[in-house]
Amino acid sequence: MTDQAPPNITGERRELISFRVGQQEYCVDIMAVREIRGWSPATALPQSPGYMRGVINLRGAVLPIMDLAVRLGMPMVEPTVRNVFIVVKADDRTIGLLVDAVSDILSITDDLVQPTPDVACDRVRNFIRGIISLDGRMISEISLDRLLPEREAVAA
Repeated sequence: MTDQAPPNITGERRELISFRVGQQEYCVDIMAVREIRGWSPATALPQSPGYMRGVINLRGAVLPIMDLAVRLGMPMVEPTVRNVFIVVKADDRTIGLLVDAVSDILSITDDLVQPTPDVACDRVRNFIRGIISLDGRMISEISLDRLLPEREAVAA
């Protein structure tokens, strides 16, 4: 399970932004976060995966919106004005992650990150880098590069 271990084991502090999806708490590296925006309806795209809500216009750029709950295997819930999306950049792609609410900013060292348990299904282990136990909370760290959909080859 070495692929599940966090890449930085030097003991240096790093910051994560935590958020809620359903009753669970997740986090991503704050360096990947570009901004946090209030919910606005997305324009659906035909033939897109069920976890993709559609696209929005973000200052003249088309931004795809992923329903993180659906991507993680939870039921789809209609967003309200309380929902937000976190604009993240992973690899060379920018995407909005629809979440219930942003919680806070965590400053941790990698010794606080535990590997994802073997009892978790493959989908969860694929998306979750590790589990952080902090102040009585269990926070799953999301691996953004694995969360984004694979690019499909365009048929000629």
